[in-house]
Amino acid sequence: MQRPLAASLLTALTLALTACSGAAAAPEDTRAPTAPTGVTATAGSASTVHVMWSAATDDRAVTGYSVYREDHKVKDLPATTLMTDVIGLTPATRHRFTVRARDAAGNVSPASATVTATTLPTTTEDRTPPTAPAALRVTADGGRAATLRWTPARDDARVTAYDVYQADTRVHTVPGTATTAHLTGLRPGTAYAFTVRARDAAENSSPDSNPADLTTAPAPGAPPNTAPSDLTATAGQGEITVTWTPPKTGAPVTHHELHLNGRFATTIVWGTTPPPGRATYTFPVQDPPGTRYTLTLRARLPDGTWGDFSAPRTVVVR
Repeated sequence: MQRPLAASLLTALTLALTACSGAAAAPEDTRAPTAPTGVTATAGSASTVHVMWSAATDDRAVTGYSVYREDHKVKDLPATTLMTDVIGLTPATRHRFTVRARDAAGNVSPASATVTATTLPTTTEDRTPPTAPAALRVTADGGRAATLRWTPARDDARVTAYDVYQADTRVHTVPGTATTAHLTGLRPGTAYAFTVRARDAAENSSPDSNPADLTTAPAPGAPPNTAPSDLTATAGQGEITVTWTPPKTGAPVTHHELHLNGRFATTIVWGTTPPPGRATYTFPVQDPPGTRYTLTLRARLPDGTWGDFSAPRTVVVR
């Protein structure tokens, strides 16, 4: 009775050995990513420098970046991050920066080109922020890039940097002498809302500029954008009022979804035919004054699916 068992075990071992010997091992990854390009360094204050770069490439995938100051690593960042602030620097000092990319196998790219920035001198305590940049406007550069332009802000000392925000998230920084910013990496057929804030040497930030909306061109063959347009948000005493223009869908739009800070908040429903022209909705808020909300809307289309999100709007509770 034991002979069949032994034969079965021998057969199983033979099959296992055959399977193992037949499996091809994955080739070892020894190729490093390319060096990051487009590296810039801008002094933001007496102790900080803002470093930005363009994505590196790899035969498999870039998994992160390391930022070096004077050849000493000061930051490790994920692959999705293409800018950072280096803090704790010596005032009025010239600093050198490079960036390297890494992959999952631990391969590290050559260093990027070296860039330099000189931190600002220390000043007496400054608590006065710059004025808001004015007349912000945006133009599309194809479906994946855009250029922002604005009128300079004013400061009691001087503006050292301008920060570009999209949906209340900083996405770009340029020196305080600049009045334009070029943004890349946008998605085709997508609604964006940008604002700009000025910053001085004491890290005081101005109020937001006026928002500038942009819907990038759709990819070839893509359906038209179905986002609500001209969204505005106004804070009152314990409430927020939003107004917008519904998308043109060929039929009345009776349902809209309101999202706050990226999360679903409520569905706005008209029980009858919605009024023509712009729509208005007011809702209560219980958060303390100074709380910031980022709002977006989308409409339910005639086929029952939800359309594209509107460009976001940021409002501060009074």
